Amino acid sequence: MIESMKVTATSRFSPNAARDQLFEPLILEGGVAQGGGDSYGRVGSRRPDLCRLTTSHLALCCGLAMGEPPADQIVMTPKCKTSNSTTLIIERKSKVAVNGDSSTHVAGGDHKGIVINKTAQSDLTADIPAHLSLEFRVFLVSAQTGKHTQESRLLQFWFIASLPDWQQPHVAQEFFKELVSPQEFPRDYVGFIKKLMKLMQHRYPGIRRLEIELRQLEAVAPPTRPLSADDSILGQKVDLTEEKVLELIESAYPNPITIQDIANAHGWEIELVATCIEQLQNKGLVKPLEHGAFTRVGQADSEIQIVKQMPKMVSSKQPTIAVITAQYCEKLAVDAMLENKETFVRYTTVGLPAVQLSDGTFYKPTRFGESNVYTLGNIGAHRIVSTKLPSVGHTREAMTAAGNTTTRLLGTFQKVDYVFLVGVGGGVPHYTDYSKHVRLGDVVVSHPTGNEKKKSVYTYCGFVKCGDGEGDFEFETKEYCPNSLLLQEIAAQLKSQEEQSVPWMRYLNEGLKGITSNELEHDFTRPDSDSDKLFMSIGERDIIEVAHPSPAEGVSKRQEGCPRIHLGPIASGRKVAREDMLRQIFSAKYGALAYDCEFDAVIESVQGNCRDNFAVLRGISDYKDGARRSEWQPYAALAAASVMKAMISGLEASSD
Repeated sequence: MIESMKVTATSRFSPNAARDQLFEPLILEGGVAQGGGDSYGRVGSRRPDLCRLTTSHLALCCGLAMGEPPADQIVMTPKCKTSNSTTLIIERKSKVAVNGDSSTHVAGGDHKGIVINKTAQSDLTADIPAHLSLEFRVFLVSAQTGKHTQESRLLQFWFIASLPDWQQPHVAQEFFKELVSPQEFPRDYVGFIKKLMKLMQHRYPGIRRLEIELRQLEAVAPPTRPLSADDSILGQKVDLTEEKVLELIESAYPNPITIQDIANAHGWEIELVATCIEQLQNKGLVKPLEHGAFTRVGQADSEIQIVKQMPKMVSSKQPTIAVITAQYCEKLAVDAMLENKETFVRYTTVGLPAVQLSDGTFYKPTRFGESNVYTLGNIGAHRIVSTKLPSVGHTREAMTAAGNTTTRLLGTFQKVDYVFLVGVGGGVPHYTDYSKHVRLGDVVVSHPTGNEKKKSVYTYCGFVKCGDGEGDFEFETKEYCPNSLLLQEIAAQLKSQEEQSVPWMRYLNEGLKGITSNELEHDFTRPDSDSDKLFMSIGERDIIEVAHPSPAEGVSKRQEGCPRIHLGPIASGRKVAREDMLRQIFSAKYGALAYDCEFDAVIESVQGNCRDNFAVLRGISDYKDGARRSEWQPYAALAAASVMKAMISGLEASSD
């Protein structure tokens, strides 16, 4: 059975680009090159029509000349041609017979071992169906008119007999990533075909044959590049909206936040921020507190108890499991899994430097300091406490404060034995292996890889150093692993049974019913699957959209609408999480299946407080690090919380 995936690429070309200059002598009036015969178009032409490059020109650009062929060769042969398509074959052959005429071009020098046939051969039928196929959809752009024309490029793979079936998707994925790497992205037909041949010749001996179909489609509108990082991080102006103001208030929760703090976050005018706050108050979403601060109104705000200190509890009500979240929707999702809930908020205040008033007297203003929210409840026989880390932004200072909040949590509830970090993250996709592919809405549970000497469930990368060679990087990391892998073993057991039983789906649906009746600002229902789009960056401006891999023969299909559990390390570090090339390299080296927003300080605190059992659960809301607010965030948070409940249900109840 053929595995398939669909890729959409957009490429824009400058009239003065080096490749345009290289091929300018081949461009004739009407956009057609001399020579006739089979031909290959190119993109970025300085003329409105796509120019045509014959196999002779392709041979010339590849440095080919007549001569005796070497023993081992990569042979490119035209297969067929229609009015809007061309199909080529690239094969690995031990010996090619040369007819002695101009129908065959044989390489020499740096390109020794490459052969190009000008005419179609009669023996091109494959002995077996293709093992795997990939489809690119490229937007060809006229440099003169800017008109976009869409073209499909279909690659079919045949592998050598000695390459195991389970390795074939990995080889195809690595081949694909090198083919579209930002440093050498082939932006014309000659470069595309030449790179295919050179990769097959020097880098991928396991590929026996490639079949390439180039098919011109219709003229279309150019694609738009999706945002992948915080606008403020990219230095772009963030528009002032009610939604953005509410997002900042929710991020700071349980810390109250002032209008001045909100205005400073993005350089907004105080008067306009105040107007947004007033509108949010009228909607019942925020409320004013002392010291000119505001905070989020909770689902059941009337039931929240404001305390100076947490009340003492009898031993039987002391929580043994702590759940830590960072975003407001994550806290809502976790709380939806609890029964018999009660919430406590503890505010603190700090004094500010004295201010002299106009009458000469001094006034010492006060503002809110670090505050805490604790929701206590039950999952079965287990007593749970959930909290939300207050954070404004994603600075290292904010995450250090999160570590301090974690220490305070574990100091307040000293009977906690198990710690869960539950929320959203960015998935690491696999472009060709269906069973390893992480999709939006899936849940990654931190788990060590099976073949590493030093076990790690969480890896933080603080610094990246470029090495001497191309693609050579040194990563400064810190790795974390609990002393006990009990929680990881429970997650592995759940995954092994997911074809027969998915208890987290029941918990998800139950939680969804409870949330939707109270929460209007966050939509926790599952978004349409068509919105699960996977992109790769090609340089700074261009993108590739990659469709999700299909299951191979014998591989069980995922249950529609059901989150899948994946087990593997979770990573963090803004540099490696948000730059596509570094992300791919780092993920491959450390086996990461998801990224989050730098929770190393929280895990450091958990381990520093001698908690031997912890797990990080990330519902996948994007393919970066989960930081950007998206329609998938609430559902992904709910999916992670439902898997957490399934894991807790697998724990033995405390004997106390």
